[in-house]
Amino acid sequence: MGTRQRPSDLGAADARRFGEYVGREIGVARRALGISTRMAAARAAISPSSWSRLERGELKRPSLELCCRAARAAGLAPAFTLHPTGEPIRDAAQLALLARFEVLLAPPLHLRREVPIPVAGDLRAWDGRIDDGRRTASIEGESRIHDAQALARRIALKLRDDPGAGVVLLVVNQTAHNRRVLAEHREALRAEFPLDGAAITRALRLGRVPAASGIVLL
Repeated sequence: MGTRQRPSDLGAADARRFGEYVGREIGVARRALGISTRMAAARAAISPSSWSRLERGELKRPSLELCCRAARAAGLAPAFTLHPTGEPIRDAAQLALLARFEVLLAPPLHLRREVPIPVAGDLRAWDGRIDDGRRTASIEGESRIHDAQALARRIALKLRDDPGAGVVLLVVNQTAHNRRVLAEHREALRAEFPLDGAAITRALRLGRVPAASGIVLL
């Protein structure tokens, strides 16, 4: 029987791979700029030996600051994202939320759970997907909204990487906290999610995918 790795071990392995990735990228960028390792190291305010070891993937546990300084010295702008793993953690509230959404669906609509993003090696997935034979909708369930703008950006990235996503239905747990957050940010999200709950539920109960993306509180 295989041994299950701890999150701390997986995180340490992620850090090693990230350091190796940064080393490869800054090496390619430095050579494209036509500058020496000594000049690049001076631009990053690190020692030439540290730069060389970073390029070769030999620098143990390079700090985030060092990686960012090296990237900028090589003419690169660092950007970091965090994605759910292949074993999503679902709390009871989110599972109940998706179950309430499923009750709204009339035939031929049927909820498929955990639909992966169609990119090799990408562990992200939509919480669900429905299809009425003409249109498709991808479902994102949120039991508690922490940052509405970050949530919208996360969904936008999924849409960018999944050409078959269709419209997006953001299904939100109907709590006082979530109502307050949406009241504050609803109009800012209107362009990405034009439909509100009544229009969405009406279409679902007719067995149709809504014509546009939207937000529904359940």
